[in-house]
Amino acid sequence: MSVADFITLGIESSCDETGIGLYSQKDGLIAHQLFSQVKIHQEYGGVVPELASRDHIQRVLPLIKATLKDGKIKLSDVSAIAYTAGPGLAGALLVGSAVAQSLAWSLKIPALGVHHMEGHLLAPLLEARKPKFPFLALLVSGGHTLLVDVTAIGQYKILGESLDDAVGEAFDKTAKIMGLEYPGGPALAMLAQRGIEGIFEFPKPLTDRPGLDFSFSGLKTFARNTFTQYPMQKADIAKAFEVAATQTLMIKCRRALKQTGYKALVVAGGVSANEALRNTLDTMGIKSSTEVFYPRQDFCTDNGAMIALAGHLRLIKGQTSKSNKIIIKPRWSLEDLQAV
Repeated sequence: MSVADFITLGIESSCDETGIGLYSQKDGLIAHQLFSQVKIHQEYGGVVPELASRDHIQRVLPLIKATLKDGKIKLSDVSAIAYTAGPGLAGALLVGSAVAQSLAWSLKIPALGVHHMEGHLLAPLLEARKPKFPFLALLVSGGHTLLVDVTAIGQYKILGESLDDAVGEAFDKTAKIMGLEYPGGPALAMLAQRGIEGIFEFPKPLTDRPGLDFSFSGLKTFARNTFTQYPMQKADIAKAFEVAATQTLMIKCRRALKQTGYKALVVAGGVSANEALRNTLDTMGIKSSTEVFYPRQDFCTDNGAMIALAGHLRLIKGQTSKSNKIIIKPRWSLEDLQAV
């Protein structure tokens, strides 16, 4: 490492993954570690906030040590610390923010709270093939479904969002309705691969009227009613649900691209790992001469690498927390962020 290198340590603890990343101004991403709590929450069929917080407490410091070892650097080499301040589960956020601010205070280096969804939005910048500003972003996860006009870092305008369930939440709930294992979204997508398209026709919510907002609650209910009537056709129901959900997202993206005039689309968040969604959006991109960018599969889920990057891009511009107070924002709009 260069003596003049600026290295950011990133800490992610917004939900049920403890993620650590190290991002270098000179060398880019140099190391990252992730621990998923899937097995802990599996027996409950969903994330238990108190259990999530307790596990973050146990994992975060060992993961930081492991990441530093992988990056072949010492803690004293770290120039600044970025951590997820929100949105997310309050208890889980408190763990990461407390560790980050404590380390920053002891090392006498700056710290910065990062917006979790900005981390997802910027994650494709970790790849060799990077999007250039401005672009349209589709952020799809268990807690969010957003279409965002991105003109620069921190300059975000939300064009559309879900009026009820996020798309990832709808995937998970539909999987639970059909008795699939936790986590439901990936299990439903795997089951859909065995289904036959066209056996069932599911509605594409809010696509029959103008606008860019989403609604997935009704689609989940339609799946429940179909499963009640045809309980032996799980794979075909999963296929119909996935097709309707991905087509809905594609239609809204196509509208937003036409509205903005952009020819670049970033797709990020946990649901961006879904192969059917990627195939649908890639086909749309070819037809409309639009470049579509995704994070690698490892960085679709919550991770420390994206927090290290998002924080780094702000820290090198001089943005830091005004004090060492532990402040979290369980609810936090992208539009409230400061431009850099």
